[in-house]
Amino acid sequence: MSTRTRTGTAAPAPQPEAIVTPGSGARSLAHVLPAVADVLGADVPGGPDARTLLGLPTATRVCVVLVDGLGHLNLTERGGHAPFLRSLLASSQVLTSTFPSTTATAVAAFGTGLGPGATGMLGYTVRVPATGRLGNLVSWTDMPPATQWQPHPTVFERLVGAGVPVTSVGPARFHGSGLTGAALRGAAYAAAESLTDRVDTVLRVLRAPGLAYLYWHDVDKTGHHHGWGSWQWGEALAELDGELARLARSLPRDTLLVVTADHGMVDVDPSRRRDVATDPVLGAQVATTGGEPRALHLHVAPGADATVVADRWRAELGDDALVRTRDEAVDAGWFGPVEARVRPVVGDVVVAMTGAATVVDSRTQTPASIALRGVHGSLTAREMLVPLLVHR
Repeated sequence: MSTRTRTGTAAPAPQPEAIVTPGSGARSLAHVLPAVADVLGADVPGGPDARTLLGLPTATRVCVVLVDGLGHLNLTERGGHAPFLRSLLASSQVLTSTFPSTTATAVAAFGTGLGPGATGMLGYTVRVPATGRLGNLVSWTDMPPATQWQPHPTVFERLVGAGVPVTSVGPARFHGSGLTGAALRGAAYAAAESLTDRVDTVLRVLRAPGLAYLYWHDVDKTGHHHGWGSWQWGEALAELDGELARLARSLPRDTLLVVTADHGMVDVDPSRRRDVATDPVLGAQVATTGGEPRALHLHVAPGADATVVADRWRAELGDDALVRTRDEAVDAGWFGPVEARVRPVVGDVVVAMTGAATVVDSRTQTPASIALRGVHGSLTAREMLVPLLVHR
């Protein structure tokens, strides 16, 4: 298995457990929509450079599909279930996702062109500085208004301001949600539940020039419950592939189809799972655990020393984790440039799990979420690398 550079030369594929830090690759998920905006003639910050970087051709219509959980290595290893997508791999590029490599964080970078240090979208859950409570960035529970938490303009807003029609196609429950408001606001919303209906909706929308954005979640959902190595995941990938092939055949001329993803996925080992709530070593002096089982933000108890907590976790977890204090993680660029208002959201200690290990917190996580077979969020290549597949 290999990846290809923009010039078409083969490059060695990274090992699935290799560490990939944000910014270590030239091309990232945050480049996609600015590049597409430039394709459509809209003046968006960074758009011309992003388009040059990704090599996107001219078009009057663009459909961007974001597949939740379709990592580059997951796709290449299970590509037998996806003949259409596999046919695009030879000319594809590999993008770097965000840390944490999770939907709320990655979709915000995709939607704004900015890293999590600017958007404040730092994981599945985050501690809200104003309240000290854990907020959920997917359900938007216990969170401030979306435009307050994430005040930067989205690329969709910039496109619409430039006169380019933009339609977002997804489930009805996402219309007006906090996550949509934070990451993808500005587009007209077309609700469609099944993948077939979403493809049909895109085909109607793109009878006229503009941008259609289609989101599909079932690959990620199936991977969470059954693992990405399961036959069920293969069936979910095959369903996606069939509908995207139909979409590609049916789009009008002069339409660019761009398929990407927010993150990949690893199948974890329950025997390598630790629980902060019941583990006296990991739980000591930790007041709040944000993030998710593969990428944790530890907020220490008042008076506790974050360096001491970090050293304890580092010694206890060994090769199962990368453990950094807030300053170390920020200085290493894990979140991109971090704004002053966002810095308190970052944990006093930040933990990125490796291999098949996880750390959970049963005080705040449900038994069902703790038992998930496939997860993501950390810095491994399987979680961090996503495909950029282009069809014209």
